[in-house]
Amino acid sequence: MKMTREEKNQMIDELQGILTDNPVLYLTDASGLDSLTTSQLRRECFKKDITLRVVKNTLLKIAMERVEEKNFEPLYDALKGQTALMITSVGSTPAKLIKDFRKNNDRPLLKGAFIEADCYIGDENLEALASIKSKEEVIGDIIGLLQSPAKNVLSALQSGGNTIAGLVKTLSEREQ
Repeated sequence: MKMTREEKNQMIDELQGILTDNPVLYLTDASGLDSLTTSQLRRECFKKDITLRVVKNTLLKIAMERVEEKNFEPLYDALKGQTALMITSVGSTPAKLIKDFRKNNDRPLLKGAFIEADCYIGDENLEALASIKSKEEVIGDIIGLLQSPAKNVLSALQSGGNTIAGLVKTLSEREQ
């Protein structure tokens, strides 16, 4: 089915909006998956709040070039063959989904990813991307680190409370 120029422009505008509004984009190759497996992949994406969309490489590239506030240029070479775009807000979620899905399938392959402002090219980055912590996980780690010294001091004071009280009492009695 051939698209009209108007339909292409509409698609480019829509893709440009998606690229502008989303901090995490994965380019994958899901070619060769049968319809049943593709449906299963779409369901898994839906469960994890990931939008999966097959796109035309030329239209996606034009949309990428039009987004001035982000540099997608390193991803241009990945725009070959079939491309399925995974769109979400958490950087590691698509990588984890791809890893899990590939336990039973040989695809999708990671062609490239744009996370916040960084580009990752190639399937060899899948493991590293899967281990990226979400903003909430990083904040949780920081809070845990900040609370740790305070908890240690409090527990030391509580466990040795009688000793400290006894020490203070002894010192105050000696001064009299």
